[in-house]
Amino acid sequence: MKKVLILGAGLVVRPIVKHLLSKGIHVTVATRTKSKAEEMIDGHPNGTAVAWTVEDEAKLSQMVSEHDLTVSLLPYVHHLLVAKHCIANKKNMVTTSYVKPEMQALDAAAKEANIIILNESGLDPGIDHMSAMRIIDNVHKKGGKIEEFYSLCGALPAPELADDNPFRYKFSWSPKGVVMAGNNDAMYLKQGKVVKIPTQDLFKNPKQVDFPKVGKLEVYPNRDSIMYKEIYGIPETTTIMRGTFRYLGWCETLDLLKKLKLISYDKVNLEGKTYAQFVAMQIGAADASDIRKKVAAFAGIDVNAYALNAMEWLGYFSNEPVGRVEDSPFEVTSDMMISKMGLGMNERDMVVMQHNFLAVYPDGSKEIIRSRMLDFGTPATDTSIARTVALPAAIAVEMILEGKIPVKGVFRPVLPEIYNPILDALEKLDIRMEEEYGLPLSENIA
Repeated sequence: MKKVLILGAGLVVRPIVKHLLSKGIHVTVATRTKSKAEEMIDGHPNGTAVAWTVEDEAKLSQMVSEHDLTVSLLPYVHHLLVAKHCIANKKNMVTTSYVKPEMQALDAAAKEANIIILNESGLDPGIDHMSAMRIIDNVHKKGGKIEEFYSLCGALPAPELADDNPFRYKFSWSPKGVVMAGNNDAMYLKQGKVVKIPTQDLFKNPKQVDFPKVGKLEVYPNRDSIMYKEIYGIPETTTIMRGTFRYLGWCETLDLLKKLKLISYDKVNLEGKTYAQFVAMQIGAADASDIRKKVAAFAGIDVNAYALNAMEWLGYFSNEPVGRVEDSPFEVTSDMMISKMGLGMNERDMVVMQHNFLAVYPDGSKEIIRSRMLDFGTPATDTSIARTVALPAAIAVEMILEGKIPVKGVFRPVLPEIYNPILDALEKLDIRMEEEYGLPLSENIA
């Protein structure tokens, strides 16, 4: 019986555990809180729960050596450590996180150890890569070129929950990660020109997309899009942008929070302060009286602005004590959001993904190709984000164990021998992209 070690028991882990156990694979889940792992295994005879913390490297090495493959679903900062132990023990590895330069630097060592370290095998990154590459490779086979490419994705509450709070958002995955993404810079290519978006402007001027069965969504740019020209093998493209979907109002609200430095990582003195006094301190106000008006004046916005409603709902204009001596605004804000914006047991989330391609062919003809996915979670069972992150990784694990992925080294799932079988298997699990071809140029994203 093949044995797989899964490190971590966070919000997206359950589906991979259930899937691999159903395939007759022995699964060990190692995590700080053993009871979480036991709950996921649910008494299955082929499941083992282990209490483990990342500081215990000796135990990590032992566990890696005793299994055929290791899946790291830990916070991304720990993947490098796990990868080094996989290389040392000559064991394959899968993650769902982005390939950092330090991980890519292990490519030669992984090849020498005759293993694959397959990264970015979740949703975004993951399904986005695979579904895009299938279309790109097909266009190239016809002699065509990809002139423009947009890739947009978001994990959101289902439409019936969209007005449940002014942020129009509920956390169904790493809450800190959602807020942390608001501090990124962004860079993309538009009509051959590099567009750089510094973090302070990240949420300004979002695009809008009308998504079927959902409605209007806004999109802000996601990190460095230009690097994907090389990753996707489309040096010919003049426009490439990866973006994040949110409901209308998110960008306006996050832009205000950033302007007030309320998601900054810098530590501040909060001793004895109320939330209103904390905000007053951030804008240099003498006191917290009429704090909403003072924030509006500081930010140069109307006192009735939507973003101010969201801040007030969150509790930032209240006289409740912050209850901390020193901390970063990021920690305060993200904790406030987590306390009020969790996805309830009887509520469902959704994943929305869309690719737009402008393809040009040797005869001069052009078409817009659009590929969309809309996936809903099941209340009290699995969230959509958990399924769409964990199941591609689970299928990749199966393929590696069965010797169906022959390449060695550090990889993303952008090769047809990896992405085609994974996408086909996902369709059998009712996770699929719906593709439209021959659309007029007016259907492109402006």
